[in-house]
Amino acid sequence: MIFNDFVPDLVKNDVRVEVMGDIDALPSNTQKAVRRAITLTRECQSMVLNFALNYGGQQEIVNATRQIATLVQSGQLAVEDIDKQAIESVLATHQLGEYAMPDLMIRTSGELRTSNFMPYQLAYSELYFTDKFWPDFTDDDLKTAVLAYTKRDRRFGGLKK
Repeated sequence: MIFNDFVPDLVKNDVRVEVMGDIDALPSNTQKAVRRAITLTRECQSMVLNFALNYGGQQEIVNATRQIATLVQSGQLAVEDIDKQAIESVLATHQLGEYAMPDLMIRTSGELRTSNFMPYQLAYSELYFTDKFWPDFTDDDLKTAVLAYTKRDRRFGGLKK
């Protein structure tokens, strides 16, 4: 299925498309399709489908740091005002609002690493690893991962009370 083919279904189901990554470095036809999907779904509000295209977490942090430095240099932000909120406002996921920090990250393929994926945002996420490859990941596999997640004791870096 071509990217453009499923955009009408996204609009019909009120799903907004967001993208994190360097779109400008993608092939021109891909850039056009991505920008079209973003434009056509910008008013959708029920769900967000966030694609990571040409994305790298370390580059995201470099870009965010440059944005913060530019704000400081221009006098729009004081050094002492650099806090968690200021940093999160320039990350690639800032447009996701309350959903910017995933609760659960499912890593397929048997690899036991996050592979430069959202290093800031995954700080307090629960990680689930499976040997299944993405094309073979089923609804039952998702249910298993979510069930495992529901049994976790989430402390967000704090001690157990």
